[in-house]
Amino acid sequence: ATNLLHVPPPQGLLRPLVVPERLLLGPGPSNVPPRILAAGGRQLLGHMHPEVLQVMDEIKAGIQYAFQTQNRLTLAISGTGHCAMEAALLNLLEHGDTALVAVNGIWGQRAADIARRLGAVVRELWKPPGEYFTPRDIEEGLVRHKPLVLFITHGESSTGVLQPLEGLGELCHRHGCLLLVDAVASLGGAPIFMDRQEIDVLYSGSQKVLNAPPGSAPISFSERAREKILRRKTQPLSFYLDMGWLANYWGCDGEPRRYHHTAPINSFFSLREGLAMLAELGLESSWERHRASCAQLCQGLRDLGLELFVKEEKARLPTITTVRVPKGYDWKEITAFLMENHAIEIAGGLGPSVGKVLRIGLMGCNSTSSNVDRVLRGLRDALRRCHRSRL
Repeated sequence: ATNLLHVPPPQGLLRPLVVPERLLLGPGPSNVPPRILAAGGRQLLGHMHPEVLQVMDEIKAGIQYAFQTQNRLTLAISGTGHCAMEAALLNLLEHGDTALVAVNGIWGQRAADIARRLGAVVRELWKPPGEYFTPRDIEEGLVRHKPLVLFITHGESSTGVLQPLEGLGELCHRHGCLLLVDAVASLGGAPIFMDRQEIDVLYSGSQKVLNAPPGSAPISFSERAREKILRRKTQPLSFYLDMGWLANYWGCDGEPRRYHHTAPINSFFSLREGLAMLAELGLESSWERHRASCAQLCQGLRDLGLELFVKEEKARLPTITTVRVPKGYDWKEITAFLMENHAIEIAGGLGPSVGKVLRIGLMGCNSTSSNVDRVLRGLRDALRRCHRSRL
């Protein structure tokens, strides 16, 4: 049998794993605190063991707290925030349904792409990067296109915009439309009230403010949205993301739980601890922590002579701050300099903001005054060392 082996063992795998220590101040993932690392390192249990089902119940309660909802169809998708976006759209939309997508950054673009792949009729509302939608913008789109679903991003991480949500749910329901909100970059860092704001589907991710590793994604469906799923004429196109099966596995339908898929147990342990730490801190304290860190960072950036990308203070996402790349600098050189010389990650733009901005994330346990000071020191050094005139 040895003569049949033509591919040798990879030399890289025969060496010990090496992972550098860095302060992750990009748009995510965030650094994982020791408590959550320890939870994720616990020994596995079976995905149908009663202890795991109990952890899942605690995750569900934690999501309901973080979302401020009492929706029974609340759970965590076994996948990242992208996976939750796809789950939301493919469970709500059938071929020929009309979806209205608010696009002011990459996440609206991605939602429109997914909806088209599902065979939906996609209509788009556009705003330039750095701007947000007003209720008037939304109502004009609802009247004109008569959609079944409106998709909008609460925290647009590619541009640093925080979208106001007040009144949008009531507006959608007045026009017979469901409101779907992406809160991957904003959950825990900015106020959101799913039930009071009449949001029909809300989802997030584990790796931002919750400080857990990527791989699980909180999601919740209102009764309106759940009834829409139950009225479907066709089955969802994905078995893995079929909310009927997932609702049963998560104990949301009142029926005995059945096997659906082998869940990422250790990711659930980590997510449970991330939600526990948010509950212990309290939502209002978390929102204030992120507001204060963002304000300190914005002032420090202005003191360095940098220009904030989002003009209106109320429209700035507290978790991810965007600043224009200053004239005479290459954003890649700035980010590389910080990584190599200060062990700090910040990011360039994404989608429509590529080449235009630097993105600095302060999320969860990373959102501290000392981290603000550290990244500002690094940027001051980078601005001295990376100007093109020095080349």
